[in-house]
Amino acid sequence: MKRPFYSIIVVTRNAGEKLTETIESIRKQTFTDLEIIVKDAESSDGSVEALPQDPRIRLIRGRDGGIYDGMNIAVRSAGGQVFYFLNTGDYLFSETVLADAADKIRSLTAGEEPSLLVLYGDVFERRSGQTAAANPVMDDFALFRNVPCHQACFYSRDLFDGRGFDTALKVRADYEHFLYCHYKRHARMYYLPETIADYEGGGFSEENRKLSAAEHRAVTQMYMPAGKVLKYRLAMALTLQPVREKIASNPKTAGFYDRIKSRIYHRK
Repeated sequence: MKRPFYSIIVVTRNAGEKLTETIESIRKQTFTDLEIIVKDAESSDGSVEALPQDPRIRLIRGRDGGIYDGMNIAVRSAGGQVFYFLNTGDYLFSETVLADAADKIRSLTAGEEPSLLVLYGDVFERRSGQTAAANPVMDDFALFRNVPCHQACFYSRDLFDGRGFDTALKVRADYEHFLYCHYKRHARMYYLPETIADYEGGGFSEENRKLSAAEHRAVTQMYMPAGKVLKYRLAMALTLQPVREKIASNPKTAGFYDRIKSRIYHRK
């Protein structure tokens, strides 16, 4: 059987109406060659039972070891050419996002099944009310400090062959996998200048900043020489990274910050 173009993976547990809203943002897409895999960790709130009847939706229920383990379980049963992960509470930004991404991927692969490819774009951050621009160029410094939001990334299926997310990491497994794609698999990474997802924010990684910082240190040391890591940490300190982070997350100042960041990125 022909593979669907997309496998869209949604991991959930007791998400309430957010699950239905996330799924509806997928079902409204003009692009329809896709499957939706819902990995549910034994929800008890009726959210899974409220899923719409749609032959493209496949439900996997059962215990897992957390969000990344749930994603890995879903990946193992996914049949699509391209994998995309959308968390409950997050939505595709417009009804043409998947069509636009598919057009770009097909143009990059001359219509062949994509291989060793990551396509990424921007996200709209609901908490700040602003669009967060991704860096169009994934050089070492960008990979150290500002990889694209996970909900803005499309991965060719072979980037998960024999290896999923590292479940030893609690909040940075998606970051580690992005670096793995770049440094170990030598994936081609392309920027799509479009807002991919409406991102809820306020998730586990933001509530556990110390753990996030510790895992970031561990991951960067896995992929980058110690001297380069030290140089980048110094650069972040000298450019007042903690202050910039507060400015970026404050709804009153985020717009100004994101406009400046976007101009810098697109002048490169």
